[in-house]
Amino acid sequence: MKKETWFLKMVVVFMALPVLAGCIFVLPGFGGFIQAVFPALPFLPVVFLLAVYSTAILYFAALYQTLKLLSFIDKGVAFSHFSVRAIQLIKRFALIIAGIYILCLPVIVNLAEVDDAPGLGGLGMIIPMGALVIAVFAAVLQKLLEHAIEMKAENELTI
Repeated sequence: MKKETWFLKMVVVFMALPVLAGCIFVLPGFGGFIQAVFPALPFLPVVFLLAVYSTAILYFAALYQTLKLLSFIDKGVAFSHFSVRAIQLIKRFALIIAGIYILCLPVIVNLAEVDDAPGLGGLGMIIPMGALVIAVFAAVLQKLLEHAIEMKAENELTI
């Protein structure tokens, strides 16, 4: 394993740890808070927690695709259709995460108003915007990689 990709793989693993800790320790208690704020909507905590946990699963899936992409780099097949597929999946996961949080934004803003926590409303916008930035970056990287693979194939055919 190369040193450069080893460091990046460790960074990806460390990126997963705070989200995993939040899913285990913070989010279960958050359902009761949502129920206390919105007593007329008894289904809302379940729907909200389902949305947040589904985005966590998508986040872990994107991190797994990142690890696969780094292993392709280790093997010397970074310019392959496997890499393009991994980047395409990362882009889709990021877009889905952004969409889910944008749909949950009214609940997040109402929670911020009731709890008088303006940072919570800002957090509701930071996550989808970050996911959209990742999606745009992945789309650009996907196009560049496809173009590089196409140029590589043309160069292999020339004498």
